[in-house]
Amino acid sequence: MSSKLEQLQALLAPVVEALGYECWGLEYISQGRHSLLRVYIDRAEGILVDDCEIVSRQISGILDVEDPISGEYTLEVSSPGMDRPLFTLEQFARYVGEQVKIKLRTPFERRRNFQGILRGVEEQDVVVLVDDHEYLLPVDSIDKANIIPRFE
Repeated sequence: MSSKLEQLQALLAPVVEALGYECWGLEYISQGRHSLLRVYIDRAEGILVDDCEIVSRQISGILDVEDPISGEYTLEVSSPGMDRPLFTLEQFARYVGEQVKIKLRTPFERRRNFQGILRGVEEQDVVVLVDDHEYLLPVDSIDKANIIPRFE
């Protein structure tokens, strides 16, 4: 996790949690002078648009005061949705048995993209079964990971 992302997580997660939501994760995309901060919130009952508005208003106030992002940025507050992104080892552990799509920052065994069954977590690695081969992918090398929704 980049230091900017860690800084934003430390600043915003307590605010989200104080409002009664789980701070599922953050994405920070710096695009020159304009950046995007996406905050994922969750709770057992699910997330409605009103929930996103409440959290967005609180976070906007904190960001205005603390000013951790230089230049222009867009703030998005969202539920993780059906193709839920996974950020932490604990989140990977909660979704063992699900189909996942994982993209690495740097190639592992000459590939960056893995799609398969999430088998578990071992120490700092995520275990994924792809075409009858188990891969242990270091969580720190994962750029993006999502659940692949099942429609039954």
